[in-house]
Amino acid sequence: MLLLTLAGIINAFGITVFLSPVNLYDSGISGTSMLLAQITPHSLTLSIFLLFLNIPLFLYGWKKQGIVFTFYAIYTVAIYSLAAWLITDIIPMDVSTASPLAGNDLLLCAIFGGIISGIGSGLAIRFGGAMDGIEVMAVIFAKKIGITVGSFVMVYNVLLYTVCGIVFQSFILPLYSILAYAAALKTIDYIVEGFDRAKCAMIITSKPDQICKLLSDTFESGMTRIQVTGGYSNKEKTMIHFVVNRFQVTRMKNLVHEIDTKAYITISEVADVYSNNQDVT
Repeated sequence: MLLLTLAGIINAFGITVFLSPVNLYDSGISGTSMLLAQITPHSLTLSIFLLFLNIPLFLYGWKKQGIVFTFYAIYTVAIYSLAAWLITDIIPMDVSTASPLAGNDLLLCAIFGGIISGIGSGLAIRFGGAMDGIEVMAVIFAKKIGITVGSFVMVYNVLLYTVCGIVFQSFILPLYSILAYAAALKTIDYIVEGFDRAKCAMIITSKPDQICKLLSDTFESGMTRIQVTGGYSNKEKTMIHFVVNRFQVTRMKNLVHEIDTKAYITISEVADVYSNNQDVT
């Protein structure tokens, strides 16, 4: 709950201090709320639209996402709304016409607004909540219409930025908003999946004993051996599942090929590694 509170505050800071003052837009429901706050009477603030649009979506997705996620998501959005209201209406900081930190520099506002709001959204996702109801809608409807969740969100945002350009008869701000969205998206990936993701090596070899011993002695970590059959040769071989960091990949490949020059190695990224056992073999 503490980290979700922090996530809501960080997201609100990025939006209200960098994006909203220069009329740039966040993505999803947050961006929609920003647009509506600009074209409706002043009494209808960003905070009101955030609650009014997000909470029904989270409640609609209750059965799909579960009560814990729904509660965390609504709580995070409530903190986001509260913090946005405090920054814009209570704290003595003028965010009505320009960013207090970046002025009217659209590039700086887009980059830093995207990064900071991305940190908030990433923390929310990392600790079981969400900052935007459009993600819930994507999970529910994307598969039904035959597209991925990411494509659903992207289509929504493209439509949102197009509407923003039409409403204000200029696509300069929507284009900068796309830059902010890209910065936020990359930041969310780093927060959720980590800056230094591990690498998973799948090694198919006919000399598993020597390779396992060498890798274990060199990197001081365990691995998993799986008996496999070649699809073309129909020969029995062993597949070794081994996790290393990105700095160890080249050394690992060289060591394997020192023992078995015909070893087949594939490398893929691993977002997280969980183990309660120190001796994984």
